[in-house]
Amino acid sequence: MTTAREASLARRTFLARVARVSGGLIVVGIAGCVSGVSTSAPGSPGSSGTAAPTGATPRSDQSPSADNQTAPPAPRDGVAWARVNFGVVSAYVLARAGEAAVVDTGVAGSDDEIAAALASIGLDWGAVGHVILTHRHSDHVGSVAAVLEAAPNATGYAGAADLASIRAPRALRAVADGDIVFGLQIVATPGHTAGHVSVLDPVGGILVAGDALNTSGGVVTGPNPSFTADMELAFASVEKLAALSFETLLVGHGDPIEVGASAMVDDLLAGG
Repeated sequence: MTTAREASLARRTFLARVARVSGGLIVVGIAGCVSGVSTSAPGSPGSSGTAAPTGATPRSDQSPSADNQTAPPAPRDGVAWARVNFGVVSAYVLARAGEAAVVDTGVAGSDDEIAAALASIGLDWGAVGHVILTHRHSDHVGSVAAVLEAAPNATGYAGAADLASIRAPRALRAVADGDIVFGLQIVATPGHTAGHVSVLDPVGGILVAGDALNTSGGVVTGPNPSFTADMELAFASVEKLAALSFETLLVGHGDPIEVGASAMVDDLLAGG
């Protein structure tokens, strides 16, 4: 059994490693380009296809609490995804059955690149039904007004604690831990900001982590201490994400990890 002292030491080791790995933020020029499209794999055979209402789809070696209620069934097919890489930050388009969700909107003036990402998977603004904002920072919500104006059918979403800081042309809907949007599970991951959320496709095994996690050189790193409001809370959110089951990790800063991402989060926590 882990003692309180050992847990405290592990936490300090993690925070020190985060500071060492991600403390130096390099701001590069914004270059609008769209990556290739990757299609997520469907859920494993025999899976129930339901999302856990607590905001954590447990890994196979973990059991959900007995008082959890059954959530609405998730779609049978996972989503296809396209990265919209602005250089300094990325947004993502998640698509299924001719409909799309845009997760984050990049800096101001990024709507043309998002439109190009939609086109790369055969869609346009009319197919966008959902715009999910992981948090309030301007490099993630800078084009929300333009995107919502271009996508008249879309509903916008953000964590309740961040809503007041986001300016949008129509009211955004507050989302909480365990909510389901477009068959995607909202996972509350506060710390980077108070209202930060991540987005999980439990069928395809894809996690869009916003700034709750980063990547560098093909390795998963923690939230950047220079831009994180509460590192202790952010650490708890990383632990929460480590309990989820996913193969692909999509982050705001850094390249996607397409295979074995969940194990890399375990390595991060272990200080490996």
